[in-house]
Amino acid sequence: MKIFSFFFLPLFSIISLWSAPKSFQGTYTSIKDPQIPEDFKFQGEYSNNNFGAQVIGLDKGAFHVVLYKGGLPGTGWDGENRSLLDGKLIGSEVKLTPAIGKRKYLAQSADQFSATREFPPKGHLLYNGSIQSDKLFIKKNEKSHVLNKVVRKSPTLGKKAPKGAIVLFNGSNKKEWQGGRLDKSTKLLNTDGKDIRSVRKFSNYKLHLEFMLPYRPAARGQGRGNSGLYNIDMYENQILDSFGLEGLNNECGGIYSIKNSDINACFPPLSWQTYDVDFSNAVVKDGEKIKNARITVRLNGIVIHDQFEIPRKTGGSRPDAEGTSGSIKLQGHGNPLQFRNIWILEK
Repeated sequence: MKIFSFFFLPLFSIISLWSAPKSFQGTYTSIKDPQIPEDFKFQGEYSNNNFGAQVIGLDKGAFHVVLYKGGLPGTGWDGENRSLLDGKLIGSEVKLTPAIGKRKYLAQSADQFSATREFPPKGHLLYNGSIQSDKLFIKKNEKSHVLNKVVRKSPTLGKKAPKGAIVLFNGSNKKEWQGGRLDKSTKLLNTDGKDIRSVRKFSNYKLHLEFMLPYRPAARGQGRGNSGLYNIDMYENQILDSFGLEGLNNECGGIYSIKNSDINACFPPLSWQTYDVDFSNAVVKDGEKIKNARITVRLNGIVIHDQFEIPRKTGGSRPDAEGTSGSIKLQGHGNPLQFRNIWILEK
């Protein structure tokens, strides 16, 4: 009887079932969500003139801190020296202790988690400290430092489409896309876990898009909002919450399975982030590829790939031969990604 009861629902109820956004367990897609854990306000970036710190939320009051000598990645870090700390929310502050013992990159258990593949990383020093409100305190051998919370924004955030560009999404409609959901209240394009493809096909272009990753503190690695920007539906730049990590080829910014990012420029989850891509398609003559596709990528305004030649297609690409034109694909991969301000300028 329950099977047939669906057909007796009022029409507006059936429509709402089809159009309602999917629920994702343990996932937060807005900082305004009343259920967002208290942990969220402590995760993020902190800095002073000598250090930068990225605080990764690991769920249920657990944190992992990457302390960078010289400043944050892309704005002062010396590119080599890091110290790792564990954090635990006790009362109204997070107590910090040195990360020690047996560690594994992205371990599920917070007391075994490491944000670096090599543990201890180069330059690892044993700091203690705390996070109180918007300040991070560290201390070693009676010498202490105070880092203030900062919210970096991409310099290309909100960048307007130049003359001659095709606006693929501006919040008013999704006519340029197959799939996806336009949230009429937020004016954002949502994957709801499914792929979205541009109606038009492209070959050589400059692309700008803005995306927001969900906050999934209990997840690890590929479980943290896995998505991807597929240039011509053939070459993937990974989209993933890789905040504080190494910046590998399967992490945010990476050319999937092919090349690591030159620097991990990923911002914290629930931040608006930007991709600015300059893409030139492969060239084929008489059925043979004579030039590889070439790409320059800026993630949050930071160059992470500079005129890199992509030697082959990445996984999940369309079956056509290289050198052919294709859609821009925004991968859903079972995760709720949100996009805005997407435009493309053909070359």
